[in-house]
Amino acid sequence: MSFPIRRPRRLRGSPALRSMVRETRLSVDQLVQPLFVRPGQGIENPIESLHGQSQLSVDRAAEKAVELAELGVRSVILFGIPESKDDQGSEATDADGIVPTAVRAIKKACPEMIVIGDVCLCEFTDHGHCGVLHETRDGLSVDNDETIDLLADEAVVLADAGCDIVAPSAMADGQVDAIRCALDDHKFDQVPILAYSAKYASAFYGPFRDAAENAPASGDRRGYQMDPANGREAFIECELDLEEGADIIMVKPALSYLDVIARLRDDTDVPIAAYHVSGEYAMVHAAADRGWLDRDAAMLESLISIRRAGADMIITYAAEWYARQSLNR
Repeated sequence: MSFPIRRPRRLRGSPALRSMVRETRLSVDQLVQPLFVRPGQGIENPIESLHGQSQLSVDRAAEKAVELAELGVRSVILFGIPESKDDQGSEATDADGIVPTAVRAIKKACPEMIVIGDVCLCEFTDHGHCGVLHETRDGLSVDNDETIDLLADEAVVLADAGCDIVAPSAMADGQVDAIRCALDDHKFDQVPILAYSAKYASAFYGPFRDAAENAPASGDRRGYQMDPANGREAFIECELDLEEGADIIMVKPALSYLDVIARLRDDTDVPIAAYHVSGEYAMVHAAADRGWLDRDAAMLESLISIRRAGADMIITYAAEWYARQSLNR
C-alpha cells in the first residue's frame, strides 16, 4: 500500500483548524496553586522573587481559596511559615500549627477545594534541613529513622485537619511506608499520598526558599535530594514509593526533567504530577520584564510542554494566571 505525500501545513492554516487537531490540552482543573501561609490577620506580603505571589495570613489564604475556586482552580498545596522554629521542627506536628489552622479555615470557607499538605520539616526547623540532624564523623547529617517518624506524625496531623492529600517531600528513605501505615492506623486510609518521588537537588528552588524562609543555615540538601545528572535513578525512587503505597508520583522540577516525566509516563500508568518550580516560573517573568520574551506565550508554552511530556497534574505558581487567561479566551 502506498500513501500520498503528507503536507502537515494543511492542518495549520487557521486557529480553529490548529485547535481541532491539537494533541495536548491544558485544563485549569489539572493545575495546583501553591499558597504560603503565615501567622497574623489581614496579611498579604508580596514575595519579591515570585511575581504575583504573597505570604498570606490564614484569613487571606481562605479568601484566596474561594477566589481560586471561582476561577476554576480546584486544588491548592500549602506551605507554612511558623511563628517559631527549632531543631526538631516541632510545629510541623502541632495540631494547632500554622498549616493545620490554614487547612481548617480553607475547608470551612471552600469545602470543595482539594487541599494538599506538604509533609516535610524544612519549613519548621531552625537549620532549614528536611529532617532531624545528628552528628556523624563527617559532620551533621539527617537522621533518616527519626525523621520518618516525625513525617508520619505530621501527615496524621494534616489529615486530621482536613487535608485531602498528603505530599511527603523530604526524600527520606521509607517515608511513604511510614506515612501510609500511620494514616491507616488513624483511620485515614482513604487519604491519598502524593509522593515527591523524583525530587532533584536543583538550582531552581531559590525563590521558593525566599517565600518559605527555609534556606539551609549550613550545607545543602544534596545528601538526600537526587543528583540532577541521574535519570535512571528516578525509576528506582518511583518504584520504591509505589511499592510503599504512593498513589501519585511526582517529578520536581518539571522543565529541566521533561525526559524523566516522559520516560515515567511510558513506563507506568499511575498518575504523574510535576512541580513547575519557583525558579522556572520566576525566570519567565524576569526575562519578560526585560522585554526579552512574551510573558504569557512563554508561560503557556512551559505548561503545555509539561503536559505533553506526560504529567497529569502540574503544581505551578501560574495556576491562577492560567485560570484568568482561560476566562478571557
